[in-house]
Amino acid sequence: MTLFHSAPQSLCILRLSAIGDVCNSIAMAQAIQRQWPQTRLTWICGKAEARLLKDLPGIRVIIFDKKQGWQGYKAVWQALKGERFDALLHMQTAIRASIVSLGINARYKLGFDAARSSDLQQLFTNVKVPSPDSPHVLDGFMQFAATLGVTDLTPKWDIPLSEDDHRWADQQIHQDATLVITPAASKGYKNWTPEGYAELARHARQQGYEIILAGSPAKIEIDLGNAIEENLNFPITNLIGQSSLKQLLALLQKAALVCAPDTGPAHMAVAVGTPVLGLYAHHNPKRTGPYLSRQYVVSVYDECIAAETGKAPELLPWRSRVKDDAAMKRITAERVIAMFDKITSEL
Repeated sequence: MTLFHSAPQSLCILRLSAIGDVCNSIAMAQAIQRQWPQTRLTWICGKAEARLLKDLPGIRVIIFDKKQGWQGYKAVWQALKGERFDALLHMQTAIRASIVSLGINARYKLGFDAARSSDLQQLFTNVKVPSPDSPHVLDGFMQFAATLGVTDLTPKWDIPLSEDDHRWADQQIHQDATLVITPAASKGYKNWTPEGYAELARHARQQGYEIILAGSPAKIEIDLGNAIEENLNFPITNLIGQSSLKQLLALLQKAALVCAPDTGPAHMAVAVGTPVLGLYAHHNPKRTGPYLSRQYVVSVYDECIAAETGKAPELLPWRSRVKDDAAMKRITAERVIAMFDKITSEL
Protein backbone atom coordinates (compact mmCIF):
# COMPACT_ATOMS: atom_id res chain seq x y z
CA MET A 1 0.00 0.00 0.00
CA THR A 2 1.20 3.51 -0.88
CA LEU A 3 -0.61 6.33 0.89
CA PHE A 4 0.70 9.34 -1.04
CA HIS A 5 1.50 9.80 -4.73
CA SER A 6 2.49 13.44 -4.19
CA ALA A 7 4.07 15.23 -1.27
CA PRO A 8 1.96 15.33 1.90
CA GLN A 9 1.77 18.72 3.56
CA SER A 10 2.69 17.61 7.08
CA LEU A 11 3.77 14.49 8.92
CA CYS A 12 4.27 13.75 12.61
CA ILE A 13 6.91 11.28 13.82
CA LEU A 14 6.32 9.71 17.22
CA ARG A 15 9.53 8.08 18.43
CA LEU A 16 10.26 9.04 22.00
CA SER A 17 13.36 6.96 22.76
CA ALA A 18 16.00 5.49 22.85
CA ILE A 19 19.11 7.12 21.37
CA GLY A 20 19.95 4.17 19.11
CA ASP A 21 16.41 3.84 17.79
CA VAL A 22 16.20 7.59 17.27
CA CYS A 23 19.43 7.46 15.25
CA ASN A 24 17.92 4.77 13.05
CA SER A 25 14.72 6.82 12.76
CA ILE A 26 16.68 9.85 11.56
CA ALA A 27 17.65 7.92 8.44
CA MET A 28 13.97 7.29 7.77
CA ALA A 29 13.02 10.94 8.33
CA GLN A 30 15.75 12.17 6.04
CA ALA A 31 14.68 9.71 3.34
CA ILE A 32 11.27 11.42 3.46
CA GLN A 33 12.93 14.82 3.23
CA ARG A 34 14.99 13.82 0.18
CA GLN A 35 11.85 12.89 -1.77
CA TRP A 36 9.51 15.55 -0.36
CA PRO A 37 11.62 18.50 0.85
CA GLN A 38 8.53 20.70 1.11
CA THR A 39 6.73 18.40 3.58
CA ARG A 40 6.65 19.77 7.12
CA LEU A 41 7.94 17.31 9.70
CA THR A 42 7.21 17.38 13.43
CA TRP A 43 8.99 14.93 15.75
CA ILE A 44 7.84 14.11 19.27
CA CYS A 45 10.68 12.74 21.39
CA GLY A 46 12.13 12.50 24.88
CA LYS A 47 14.35 15.13 26.52
CA ALA A 48 17.64 13.30 25.99
CA GLU A 49 16.80 12.46 22.38
CA ALA A 50 15.90 16.08 21.67
CA ARG A 51 19.55 17.01 22.16
CA LEU A 52 20.33 14.89 19.11
CA LEU A 53 17.35 16.02 17.02
CA LYS A 54 17.06 19.72 17.81
CA ASP A 55 19.36 20.95 15.02
CA LEU A 56 18.09 18.69 12.22
CA PRO A 57 17.12 20.87 9.26
CA GLY A 58 13.41 21.07 8.52
CA ILE A 59 12.21 19.19 11.60
CA ARG A 60 10.26 20.77 14.45
CA VAL A 61 10.96 18.98 17.73
CA ILE A 62 8.39 18.72 20.53
CA ILE A 63 9.62 17.25 23.81
CA PHE A 64 7.61 14.72 25.80
CA ASP A 65 8.86 14.66 29.37
CA LYS A 66 7.67 11.40 30.90
CA LYS A 67 8.82 12.51 34.35
CA GLN A 68 6.04 15.09 34.37
CA GLY A 69 3.42 12.37 34.36
CA TRP A 70 0.02 13.43 33.04
CA GLN A 71 1.26 17.01 32.61
CA GLY A 72 3.81 15.73 30.08
CA TYR A 73 1.05 14.35 27.88
CA LYS A 74 -1.00 17.52 28.17
CA ALA A 75 1.99 19.67 27.22
CA VAL A 76 2.44 17.77 23.95
CA TRP A 77 -1.26 17.93 23.14
CA GLN A 78 -1.35 21.64 23.88
CA ALA A 79 1.63 22.24 21.58
CA LEU A 80 -0.24 20.46 18.76
CA LYS A 81 -3.65 21.96 19.47
CA GLY A 82 -5.51 22.84 16.28
CA GLU A 83 -3.11 20.95 13.99
CA ARG A 84 -4.04 18.10 11.68
CA PHE A 85 -1.35 16.00 10.04
CA ASP A 86 -1.64 14.01 6.87
CA ALA A 87 -0.09 11.07 8.72
CA LEU A 88 1.28 10.12 12.12
CA LEU A 89 4.22 7.71 12.11
CA HIS A 90 3.68 5.90 15.43
CA MET A 91 7.09 4.22 15.61
CA GLN A 92 7.23 3.17 19.26
CA THR A 93 5.15 0.38 20.73
CA ALA A 94 5.41 1.48 24.38
CA ILE A 95 2.01 2.26 25.89
CA ARG A 96 3.14 5.77 26.85
CA ALA A 97 3.73 6.52 23.16
CA SER A 98 0.26 5.23 22.30
CA ILE A 99 -1.25 7.49 24.96
CA VAL A 100 0.61 10.45 23.41
CA SER A 101 -0.86 9.47 20.03
CA LEU A 102 -4.40 9.94 21.36
CA GLY A 103 -3.94 13.70 21.30
CA ILE A 104 -2.48 13.83 17.77
CA ASN A 105 -4.95 14.58 14.97
CA ALA A 106 -3.96 12.75 11.77
CA ARG A 107 -5.77 11.22 8.81
CA TYR A 108 -3.57 8.13 8.85
CA LYS A 109 -1.97 6.67 11.96
CA LEU A 110 0.73 4.23 10.92
CA GLY A 111 1.95 1.53 13.29
CA PHE A 112 3.69 -1.82 13.22
CA ASP A 113 1.98 -4.94 11.90
CA ALA A 114 1.17 -7.94 14.08
CA ALA A 115 4.69 -9.37 13.74
CA ARG A 116 6.35 -6.34 15.33
CA SER A 117 3.62 -4.64 17.32
CA SER A 118 3.32 -5.03 21.09
CA ASP A 119 1.74 -3.35 24.12
CA LEU A 120 -1.60 -3.06 22.30
CA GLN A 121 -0.19 -0.57 19.78
CA GLN A 122 -2.44 -1.92 17.01
CA LEU A 123 -5.48 -0.52 18.82
CA PHE A 124 -4.10 3.00 18.33
CA THR A 125 -3.31 2.86 14.58
CA ASN A 126 -5.35 2.54 11.38
CA VAL A 127 -2.56 1.60 8.95
CA LYS A 128 -0.41 -1.45 9.68
CA VAL A 129 3.10 -1.11 8.22
CA PRO A 130 4.23 -4.47 6.82
CA SER A 131 7.41 -5.97 8.24
CA PRO A 132 10.29 -6.17 5.76
CA ASP A 133 12.15 -9.36 4.93
CA SER A 134 15.14 -8.03 6.89
CA PRO A 135 14.87 -8.37 10.67
CA HIS A 136 16.75 -5.13 11.35
CA VAL A 137 14.98 -2.39 13.27
CA LEU A 138 16.14 0.26 10.80
CA ASP A 139 14.63 -1.61 7.86
CA GLY A 140 11.39 -1.83 9.82
CA PHE A 141 11.45 1.95 10.31
CA MET A 142 12.14 2.46 6.61
CA GLN A 143 8.92 0.58 5.85
CA PHE A 144 7.02 3.53 7.33
CA ALA A 145 8.55 5.76 4.66
CA ALA A 146 7.85 3.14 2.00
CA THR A 147 4.21 2.94 3.05
CA LEU A 148 3.94 6.70 2.67
CA GLY A 149 5.32 6.44 -0.88
CA VAL A 150 9.04 7.12 -0.47
CA THR A 151 11.05 5.16 -3.04
CA ASP A 152 14.71 5.72 -2.06
CA LEU A 153 15.12 3.86 1.23
CA THR A 154 18.92 3.94 1.32
CA PRO A 155 19.91 4.84 4.90
CA LYS A 156 21.81 8.13 5.01
CA TRP A 157 22.38 10.54 7.87
CA ASP A 158 23.09 14.25 8.11
CA ILE A 159 23.27 15.33 11.75
CA PRO A 160 24.71 18.84 12.11
CA LEU A 161 27.57 19.43 14.52
CA SER A 162 28.73 22.86 15.64
CA GLU A 163 32.26 24.21 15.37
CA ASP A 164 32.46 24.01 19.17
CA ASP A 165 31.57 20.29 19.06
CA HIS A 166 34.26 19.63 16.46
CA ARG A 167 36.79 21.72 18.37
CA TRP A 168 36.12 19.77 21.57
CA ALA A 169 36.62 16.45 19.77
CA ASP A 170 39.83 17.70 18.16
CA GLN A 171 41.17 18.53 21.61
CA GLN A 172 40.59 14.94 22.80
CA ILE A 173 41.96 12.99 19.84
CA HIS A 174 45.61 13.40 18.97
CA GLN A 175 46.11 10.96 16.08
CA ASP A 176 44.22 9.29 13.28
CA ALA A 177 44.56 5.79 14.76
CA THR A 178 42.19 6.18 17.68
CA LEU A 179 39.92 3.56 19.24
CA VAL A 180 36.96 4.97 21.16
CA ILE A 181 35.40 2.47 23.53
CA THR A 182 31.90 3.29 24.76
CA PRO A 183 31.78 0.32 27.13
CA ALA A 184 28.40 0.51 28.83
CA ALA A 185 24.73 0.21 28.04
CA SER A 186 22.13 1.44 30.50
CA LYS A 187 21.28 -2.17 31.39
CA GLY A 188 24.23 -3.86 33.03
CA TYR A 189 23.58 -7.30 31.60
CA LYS A 190 24.38 -5.94 28.11
CA ASN A 191 27.89 -4.93 29.15
CA TRP A 192 31.10 -6.83 28.52
CA THR A 193 33.68 -7.33 31.27
CA PRO A 194 36.26 -4.72 32.32
CA GLU A 195 38.93 -7.40 31.92
CA GLY A 196 37.87 -7.99 28.34
CA TYR A 197 37.90 -4.30 27.47
CA ALA A 198 41.32 -3.99 29.09
CA GLU A 199 42.66 -6.85 26.92
CA LEU A 200 41.37 -5.08 23.83
CA ALA A 201 42.89 -1.77 24.95
CA ARG A 202 46.29 -3.40 25.52
CA HIS A 203 46.26 -4.97 22.08
CA ALA A 204 45.12 -1.77 20.39
CA ARG A 205 47.88 0.19 22.13
CA GLN A 206 50.44 -2.33 20.89
CA GLN A 207 49.14 -1.65 17.38
CA GLY A 208 49.76 2.07 17.85
CA TYR A 209 46.21 3.13 18.68
CA GLU A 210 45.23 5.88 21.07
CA ILE A 211 42.54 4.62 23.48
CA ILE A 212 39.63 6.75 24.68
CA LEU A 213 36.73 5.74 26.90
CA ALA A 214 33.50 7.67 26.38
CA GLY A 215 29.90 7.62 27.53
CA SER A 216 27.25 9.28 29.65
CA PRO A 217 27.52 10.37 33.31
CA ALA A 218 25.34 7.45 34.45
CA LYS A 219 26.88 5.66 37.42
CA ILE A 220 26.94 2.30 35.66
CA GLU A 221 29.07 3.81 32.89
CA ILE A 222 31.44 5.66 35.20
CA ASP A 223 31.95 2.56 37.34
CA LEU A 224 32.72 0.38 34.33
CA GLY A 225 35.15 2.94 32.94
CA ASN A 226 36.99 3.08 36.27
CA ALA A 227 37.13 -0.72 36.41
CA ILE A 228 38.68 -0.84 32.93
CA GLU A 229 41.36 1.64 33.98
CA GLU A 230 42.09 -0.42 37.10
CA ASN A 231 42.85 -3.39 34.86
CA LEU A 232 45.47 -1.45 32.89
CA ASN A 233 49.04 -0.54 33.77
CA PHE A 234 49.19 2.39 31.36
CA PRO A 235 47.12 5.59 31.17
CA ILE A 236 44.23 6.04 28.78
CA THR A 237 41.86 8.96 28.28
CA ASN A 238 38.63 8.48 30.20
CA LEU A 239 35.95 10.92 29.03
CA ILE A 240 32.96 9.05 30.43
CA GLY A 241 30.50 11.63 31.73
CA GLN A 242 32.51 14.56 30.38
CA SER A 243 30.78 15.29 27.08
CA SER A 244 27.47 16.48 25.77
CA LEU A 245 25.61 14.21 23.36
CA LYS A 246 26.73 16.26 20.37
CA GLN A 247 30.32 16.36 21.62
CA LEU A 248 30.22 12.58 21.90
CA LEU A 249 28.89 12.38 18.35
CA ALA A 250 31.78 14.56 17.13
CA LEU A 251 34.24 12.34 19.01
CA LEU A 252 32.80 9.20 17.42
CA GLN A 253 33.01 10.82 14.00
CA LYS A 254 36.69 11.62 14.44
CA ALA A 255 37.62 8.15 15.75
CA ALA A 256 39.05 5.49 13.47
CA LEU A 257 37.04 2.76 15.20
CA VAL A 258 34.39 2.49 17.91
CA CYS A 259 33.87 -0.54 20.16
CA ALA A 260 30.51 -0.79 21.92
CA PRO A 261 27.94 -3.24 23.21
CA ASP A 262 24.24 -2.98 22.29
CA THR A 263 23.90 0.70 23.13
CA GLY A 264 23.12 4.09 21.59
CA PRO A 265 26.67 5.23 20.73
CA ALA A 266 27.06 2.22 18.42
CA HIS A 267 24.26 3.63 16.26
CA MET A 268 25.55 7.17 16.65
CA ALA A 269 28.88 6.02 15.22
CA VAL A 270 27.10 4.45 12.25
CA ALA A 271 25.31 7.74 11.64
CA VAL A 272 28.63 9.61 11.31
CA GLY A 273 30.31 6.94 9.19
CA THR A 274 32.66 5.34 11.73
CA PRO A 275 33.02 1.54 11.75
CA VAL A 276 31.81 -0.21 14.89
CA LEU A 277 33.07 -3.35 16.59
CA GLY A 278 29.82 -4.44 18.22
CA LEU A 279 29.54 -6.86 21.15
CA TYR A 280 26.25 -8.78 21.37
CA ALA A 281 24.73 -11.55 23.44
CA HIS A 282 21.20 -10.66 24.55
CA HIS A 283 19.64 -9.30 21.36
CA ASN A 284 20.02 -10.57 17.83
CA PRO A 285 22.57 -8.31 16.10
CA LYS A 286 20.72 -8.97 12.84
CA ARG A 287 17.89 -7.02 14.47
CA THR A 288 19.65 -4.40 16.61
CA GLY A 289 23.28 -4.38 15.47
CA PRO A 290 25.13 -1.32 14.11
CA TYR A 291 23.51 -1.18 10.68
CA LEU A 292 26.51 -0.51 8.44
CA SER A 293 28.89 -2.58 10.60
CA ARG A 294 26.93 -5.78 11.09
CA GLN A 295 29.80 -7.71 9.51
CA TYR A 296 32.03 -6.51 12.36
CA VAL A 297 29.89 -7.78 15.25
CA VAL A 298 31.22 -10.33 17.73
CA SER A 299 28.09 -12.18 18.85
CA VAL A 300 27.24 -15.13 21.05
CA TYR A 301 23.50 -14.57 20.60
CA ASP A 302 22.87 -17.63 18.44
CA GLU A 303 24.53 -20.04 20.85
CA CYS A 304 22.93 -18.44 23.91
CA ILE A 305 19.39 -18.39 22.52
CA ALA A 306 19.79 -21.99 21.33
CA ALA A 307 20.94 -23.01 24.82
CA GLU A 308 17.85 -21.39 26.37
CA THR A 309 15.19 -22.39 23.82
CA GLY A 310 16.62 -25.26 21.80
CA LYS A 311 15.75 -23.31 18.65
CA ALA A 312 17.60 -21.30 16.01
CA PRO A 313 16.87 -17.53 15.96
CA GLU A 314 14.90 -17.70 12.70
CA LEU A 315 12.38 -20.03 14.37
CA LEU A 316 11.71 -17.66 17.26
CA PRO A 317 9.62 -14.48 17.60
CA TRP A 318 11.28 -11.33 16.31
CA ARG A 319 11.96 -9.84 19.77
CA SER A 320 13.35 -12.99 21.39
CA ARG A 321 15.98 -12.06 24.00
CA VAL A 322 18.57 -14.12 25.84
CA LYS A 323 17.69 -14.03 29.54
CA ASP A 324 20.98 -15.24 31.02
CA ASP A 325 22.46 -12.20 32.76
CA ALA A 326 25.96 -13.67 32.35
CA ALA A 327 25.67 -14.17 28.59
CA MET A 328 28.13 -11.39 27.68
CA LYS A 329 30.86 -13.26 29.56
CA ARG A 330 30.80 -15.85 26.79
CA ILE A 331 32.48 -13.32 24.51
CA THR A 332 36.22 -13.96 24.65
CA ALA A 333 38.91 -11.33 24.35
CA GLU A 334 40.54 -13.46 21.65
CA ARG A 335 37.49 -13.14 19.40
CA VAL A 336 37.22 -9.40 19.95
CA ILE A 337 40.93 -8.85 19.26
CA ALA A 338 40.69 -10.94 16.09
CA MET A 339 37.81 -8.78 14.90
CA PHE A 340 39.76 -5.63 15.80
CA ASP A 341 42.64 -6.88 13.62
CA LYS A 342 40.25 -7.66 10.76
CA ILE A 343 38.63 -4.23 10.87
CA THR A 344 41.85 -2.27 11.19
CA SER A 345 43.42 -4.20 8.32
CA GLU A 346 40.55 -2.95 6.14
CA LEU A 347 40.68 0.70 7.20
